[in-house]
Amino acid sequence: MGASRISRLPRTTAVLPAALLLLPLLLAGGCTPDDMQKPEKGAEGGSPFTGLEGRNRPVLGVKIDNAAPARPQTGLERADIVYVERVEAGLSRLLAVYSAHRPKEVGPVRSARESDLELLEQFGKPALAFSGAQSKLLPAIDDAPLHPVPPGKAGDAYLRGSAKPAPHNLFVRPEQALAAAPDADPARDIGFRFGKAPKGGKATSERTVRYPAASFGFTWDADAKRWRISFDGSPAATASGGRLSAATVVVQHVEIRDSDFGDRSGNVSPFTETVGEGKAEVLRGGRSYPARWERGSAGDGTEFTDADGERMRFARGPVWVVFTE
Repeated sequence: MGASRISRLPRTTAVLPAALLLLPLLLAGGCTPDDMQKPEKGAEGGSPFTGLEGRNRPVLGVKIDNAAPARPQTGLERADIVYVERVEAGLSRLLAVYSAHRPKEVGPVRSARESDLELLEQFGKPALAFSGAQSKLLPAIDDAPLHPVPPGKAGDAYLRGSAKPAPHNLFVRPEQALAAAPDADPARDIGFRFGKAPKGGKATSERTVRYPAASFGFTWDADAKRWRISFDGSPAATASGGRLSAATVVVQHVEIRDSDFGDRSGNVSPFTETVGEGKAEVLRGGRSYPARWERGSAGDGTEFTDADGERMRFARGPVWVVFTE
């Protein structure tokens, strides 16, 4: 569980008027199934993050703990995009991006990393909620094109829960965090495209990505038309008892190198290079598609293309991007 009262928070989901008959599915997964998608909207006329209709509101990134004592996380199922990053000692952390939905609470919140700054620049100037950072990194965060809203700048946005031990018990209220960053940019095109699945691909029921001390599993659920997510071999649950899932999973192969920063135990912080180009795998609709990614600069979005060089189309709904070598 998250904060002590999180289990009593109601789960709310924005429902598309044209999809009222799909209410049970919408509540479970947050979007329309793959075989009932509307005509492609790309980055216009709908969310550039999920391809779903809705308001493109200010963007909030939240750095979320993924250590075993932090699970199940709160509010993660309402994120538009979740980025999976490798951190010290081969472990993992998550960077969740919110725009269309603002859960009442999100967390547990943990510290930022240098990689987050480059990754978030494609969103313009978003807000970033995090618990802190190494002292040497703080000036870089202040100079980055984002609106930092850690507890020191937005204390009213944070609370400590009693259901988890410290430091896995810090939660952020997105509404209050964004109130402390009134100039945060709204959602914009970051390179994603949505629509019908491309031809080809390989039938895939399971995919696992492994870090030295963590793993992420994705299992296709044909009934729900979602990829069910697992952490370290166990089903990834939500604080309200549901199961984390994604409409599209991107396994993005990148360079992960040592940074100039490290933790108190002497472990060097990895830097995930998200500018450049490389291979990727796109999982959607129970199939895996080979792809390539390209991002020219930190201010540019990330474009994914298929084997023919055409823009790769994602299934509408939450997108998980897993960075791996």
